Amino acid sequence: MTLEPSHLALVPFVSVANMMKLVHHIGLERFLIELADEIEADFKRWPAFDKAPRVPSHSDVGVIELMPTSDGEMYGFKYVNGHPNNMKDGLQTVTGFGVLAEVDTGYPVLFSEMTVLTALRTAATSAVATRHLARPDSKTLAMIGNGAQSEFQCLALKAVCDIETVHLYDIDPAATEKCAQNLANSGLTIRRCATPEEAIEGADVITTATADKRMQTILTDNMIGNGVHINAIGGDCPGKTELHKDIVARSSMFVEYPEQTRIEGELQQMPLDHPFTELWQVITGQATGRRSESEITLFDGVGFAIEDFSALRYVRNAVADTTFFTNLDMIADPDDPRDLFGMVMRASGT
Repeated sequence: MTLEPSHLALVPFVSVANMMKLVHHIGLERFLIELADEIEADFKRWPAFDKAPRVPSHSDVGVIELMPTSDGEMYGFKYVNGHPNNMKDGLQTVTGFGVLAEVDTGYPVLFSEMTVLTALRTAATSAVATRHLARPDSKTLAMIGNGAQSEFQCLALKAVCDIETVHLYDIDPAATEKCAQNLANSGLTIRRCATPEEAIEGADVITTATADKRMQTILTDNMIGNGVHINAIGGDCPGKTELHKDIVARSSMFVEYPEQTRIEGELQQMPLDHPFTELWQVITGQATGRRSESEITLFDGVGFAIEDFSALRYVRNAVADTTFFTNLDMIADPDDPRDLFGMVMRASGT
C-alpha cells in the first residue's frame, strides 16, 4: 500500500495499533535513533519555522493544547492534553493526535495518533539535548518519575547516548517496579532506589519526568553535584516545576523556545534576566554547550511544536510503502470544486 497523492480525498491515518506495528517493524531503539536525528536536523534549520507558544485551555484538573508550526512547505499541529488525575481513573495522563498538511494546497497528507508518538519524540528530544550537553563519558542515568514516559527516556539515552546503567525512583514503588520489569531485557543495568538521593548518587545524567500540576522540588540544591546533566521534562505548564530554584540558579540552562519555556518550564520561577541558551544554537555551533567537566547543564524541556512536526514527518516517510496505515475519506472531492452542494444532493441515490 502506498500513500495517496495529496490532491485526492483519501488521507493516510496511522492508528495506535499501526504505530505500534511500525515501532516493532523498525525496532524501538532504531526508531528512537532515527527520530532523534530527524529532530536534530530540524533544530539545525530552526529559523525556517513559524514559532509561537502552544495555545492552551487550562482548567482546575488539567490542560488541553494545540501546538502548530510550519516550515513554509508543510504545516503540522498536535492536539495534546495533560490531566494528572486521569491515572486514578485508569486513563492516560497525556493523549494526543497530529496532522501534517501541504502549505501549497492546505490538504492534509497525514493524520496520526500521537499518544505513543509523543512519548517517543519527547524521549528522542531528551537524547538530543543529552548528546550535546552531558559529559561524553556519561554512563549512568537517574530516572526520577517512573510513569508512562520513563522507559522511553531510558531507552533513548541508551540508544543515542550510550547510557549503560539506570537508577529508578518514583514516589510510588509500583511504578518503579513496572519500569524495572519493562526494562529487564533492555541491556541496561537497572537499580531500584527507595529515595531520590539514592537514585542520583553516582549519576551522570538526571531526568525528571513527574506529572503533578504544581510547583514541586523533586530535587533540592544540596542533592546535585558538579558535572551532571539534568533533563527537566515534567514542568510543562504554568505553575508546574520540578527543581528547586537554587539548582536552576547555578546551572547553565538550555531551552527550546524561550517564549514558551518562560511560562511553562523551570525558567518560570527565575527572574526575567536569568541567562539561558537556545538548544538549536548549540546544535548549529552558534553557541557553546558544556564548557567544563564540573559544569551543571540543565535542559529545561517543555516540548515544542517543531519536535512534533519532525515526528509526524518521520512517521509519514516511515509508513510509505508499508501496510501500517489506512486511508480515511476525510476531504470532500466533488467533480466540480464549485459544486459541493450538488455532490451532497447526488449522494441521496435518488
